Amino acid sequence: MQDISISDPIDIDKDGNSITLMDIVQDDENILDSIDLSIQSQKLYHFIEQNLEPREQKILTYRYGLYNVRPLPQREVAKKLDISRSYVSRIEKKALEKLKDYFNETTAYNRY
Repeated sequence: MQDISISDPIDIDKDGNSITLMDIVQDDENILDSIDLSIQSQKLYHFIEQNLEPREQKILTYRYGLYNVRPLPQREVAKKLDISRSYVSRIEKKALEKLKDYFNETTAYNRY
């Protein structure tokens, strides 16, 4: 079986122009951006599940609406977890630093 690219011509329109798979499946947004976003989202969820402490996971889930949870302000997260808002802020900041470092490392790694 031969590999094909989504940008390889697969047919010709009535005016004689090449039609690619990308032309067919592309809608208003760029399909490559959608694929990239999906891949990055999968990486994010995997990293959260494998590398963050349970409390960090909960706080990021509540704060940013991950896993189809409604996003909450810090004060509501604090109330829900029975901790202070400033503690939520510190944990959130630490977890976001871990995510930032991870994505910086993987982005730098993928460039080479």
